[in-house]
Amino acid sequence: MHQITLFNLGNADTSRIDLANGKKLLIDYANMRCATDPKDKRIDLPVQLRADLKNAKRNDYDVVAFTHLDNDHTCGASEFFELLHAAKYQGGDRVKIKELWVPAAVLVEDGCEDETRILRQEARYRLKKGEGIRVFSGPGQLTDWLATQGLTVADRQHLITDAGTLIPGFDLATDGVEFFVHSPFASRTAGGGLAAMDRNSDALTFQVTFMEGTRKTRMHFFSDIDWPVIKSIVEVTEYYGRTERLEWDIFKIAHHCSYLSLSSEKGVEVTVPDAVVKKLFETYGQSRGRLISTSKPIPSNDDDKQPPHRQAAAYYKAQAERLRGEFLVTMEHTSILYPEPIVIKIDQLGASIGKMAAAASVAGGSIPPPRAGRGN
Repeated sequence: MHQITLFNLGNADTSRIDLANGKKLLIDYANMRCATDPKDKRIDLPVQLRADLKNAKRNDYDVVAFTHLDNDHTCGASEFFELLHAAKYQGGDRVKIKELWVPAAVLVEDGCEDETRILRQEARYRLKKGEGIRVFSGPGQLTDWLATQGLTVADRQHLITDAGTLIPGFDLATDGVEFFVHSPFASRTAGGGLAAMDRNSDALTFQVTFMEGTRKTRMHFFSDIDWPVIKSIVEVTEYYGRTERLEWDIFKIAHHCSYLSLSSEKGVEVTVPDAVVKKLFETYGQSRGRLISTSKPIPSNDDDKQPPHRQAAAYYKAQAERLRGEFLVTMEHTSILYPEPIVIKIDQLGASIGKMAAAASVAGGSIPPPRAGRGN
């Protein structure tokens, strides 16, 4: 059985994939909880992750992916992980990264500071060394940067993966899983197209296909991309006749349930998606599909301009109802008062919602014991 855990972090992302064969992948890392605020319902992420690793008798991840460098996907990473490019980020109980996944934009971004600069330097160090990293897409700026290091794209081609291909190192036969890259597009970034770079648009997005027995369960990780990129993903994938790569049973909604991942217009009560984006949900969503918003609770008004937006949520809820599935929100599961991670178990019957292991839940300190009147 495979398992996916989406952590309750407010408008931020961290997801853990535990494969049946014991491999562990972490998609983004954002330690958002304020330790001095007893009312903060966001999970104590490093405590939870360490408890799980201790239970597995290990101190590393097979893969850690940073889909882009915004704070809500990287916060606290330099304090939690062992980074190879500088001694001050090594030793102690820091968690090791066997393979780092980043979009090419991470390596070529200029002017970044603090956490983003630290992660950029780590990615550059690993790529220069030629191991422990996978880079997605190969823009002109990457060619230029490699040249400054005395390298060519050909020298590191084995570490670069383009959209429309499977990520090396995992396959259905041996791991029960495969990862298909949606974006960033090589065509978008060829010839220096990242000059006017946008972290969200150039983020790493992919489809995961899990296999248990003969049953395939598919999940999209769409990071923080907005609707024009999603539209391109649908158009390009259909053009090449790879429509199975658009299908999904689980959809981690893009950009914390922002209407901008559906359309440029929010709408009054419901966001009407762009016609092509609409197909991703209304054509390729599978029966009993689950849509998951990694976000704050859905508001009842429009006072806050930031996501989540109730109009976008209304569309996603309608799709969940149409598919006889579920619309879930990380800061509402299982209740707004007591949020806890969303755990998805995948077996030969497909996907089902489970519970966190008791040891990890207790370690986190943010999940109280069950009490009368609280749903299971």
